Amino acid sequence: MERLQEIIAAHAGREGPLLPILHDVQAAFGYVAEEAVRAIALTLNLSRAEVHGVVSFYHDFHAEREARPVLKLCRAESCQARGVEALAAGLGKNHRVKVEAVYCLGLCSVGPNAMVGGKVHARLDAIKLGALVEALA
Repeated sequence: MERLQEIIAAHAGREGPLLPILHDVQAAFGYVAEEAVRAIALTLNLSRAEVHGVVSFYHDFHAEREARPVLKLCRAESCQARGVEALAAGLGKNHRVKVEAVYCLGLCSVGPNAMVGGKVHARLDAIKLGALVEALA
């Protein structure tokens, strides 16, 4: 709770602080717990429903901690043109890693791309992606 209050206080006086607070909470804890939703709503004079609506709308926010490592695989047009669909199909059902589709990591010229944590992995092929998944699992 103390860390949560520090995050909220860091954005005090900022115009439109909800999204930056949620990003920081997600980064610090790995999810946005109901307790955090209540504290943020109270501090920002919003309803819990308003904060929950934002958390549930954006794919970057999670209401529960994910036990598995998360690999965000770009499925945008440029990465599709560079073969990401074949790479995704080659992953199959790997239950040790959660694969999330994202749409553009901003490195279209060096795709297919994936992100783990805050690190982007570019120019993926089946071998590189397989090694990345194995390293995560």
